[in-house]
Amino acid sequence: MHFGLTEEQELIRRTVREFAEKEIAPRARHVDESGEFPAETFKQMGRLGLMGLPFPEEYGGAGADSVSAAIAIEEVARACGSTAIAYAAHMGLGSAPIAMFGSDEQKRRFLAPAARGEALGAFGLTEPHAGSDAGATRTAARLEGGEWVIDGQKMWITNAPVAGHLIVTAVTDPDKGKRGISAIIVPAGVKGLGFGKPEPKMGLRGSVTTAVSLDGVRVPKENLLGERGRGFVQFLQVLDGGRIGIAAMSVGLAQAAYEAAVAYAREREAFGKPIGAHQSVGNMIADMEVAVETSRLYVHKAAWLKDQGRPFSREAAVAKLYASEASERVCRDAIQVFGGYGYSQEFPVERIYRDTRLLTIGEGTSEILRGVIAQSVLGIR
Repeated sequence: MHFGLTEEQELIRRTVREFAEKEIAPRARHVDESGEFPAETFKQMGRLGLMGLPFPEEYGGAGADSVSAAIAIEEVARACGSTAIAYAAHMGLGSAPIAMFGSDEQKRRFLAPAARGEALGAFGLTEPHAGSDAGATRTAARLEGGEWVIDGQKMWITNAPVAGHLIVTAVTDPDKGKRGISAIIVPAGVKGLGFGKPEPKMGLRGSVTTAVSLDGVRVPKENLLGERGRGFVQFLQVLDGGRIGIAAMSVGLAQAAYEAAVAYAREREAFGKPIGAHQSVGNMIADMEVAVETSRLYVHKAAWLKDQGRPFSREAAVAKLYASEASERVCRDAIQVFGGYGYSQEFPVERIYRDTRLLTIGEGTSEILRGVIAQSVLGIR
């Protein structure tokens, strides 16, 4: 049993951290306050080979493992939550399904440019009436000649207006229930594809999140991703990997809040000594250390199992559930350590706390994940 990183993983951590501290962190406050999508940052990440980190080199990727991808997401999140959520959604949702289920042609046409950083990927699953109950999809696609004609609406889609392609789930066989749902790749710019206004969010304001409308959108029948009627099964597998990414993002945000709290607890004095010397503050710092380290270990375990080709659904759910809730506690306590200053936008912990709040909701709410874990443990539905 070995808990250290490989040389390649350590190199990736160091490379991403240096880039994030130099290029991402200095713009994090501006991105949050302005809501401006950091497009140039993603171009730079593409040039560094980070946008296709876990995908095969023959399709523009770097051929790295899942642990490396989790490390990269953590390091980006440590610098900026908005950038991290767009990055995680690009790799884990917008690109991974094509790598997992796509044909060689689809990989060359859609995955390769995404992996090279020439375009972002997005994944359209959630609908206005179907969030956690994704099997209640109403978006429909029918074959007309050699084309799929798609009609419907999606909601809360990260990267949608800035993506080069959007993978959408749609009902292709209405009489088959969940077995009648398929996944279809929709290129940017096709007629009938529209986007709502960016959602005015509590946090992660620099990521672009919008509604998506599909009004008679036509794409070639070859854009069907994988087998017809396998969309529901596919997105469950995609979400397993995506949960590792969100868990890694939780670790990065918690790490940033923890580091800020530790520095402040050493520097700020009250009653003649650093506030960290007071047991109440010292205990919070200790709890943060435990939460961050435990979260990271479980994220790496889930990613390692994925790399080994072993079942990891339960571990991904545990990692995401624990890390996202732990991150919220860590970020909350970091504000408490800062006192009144922590509530001010002049200090980063306020922004970090707002950013981490989404992570107990997206990619499976905490409530859904507890159900997933319980079913896995008990074998009862």
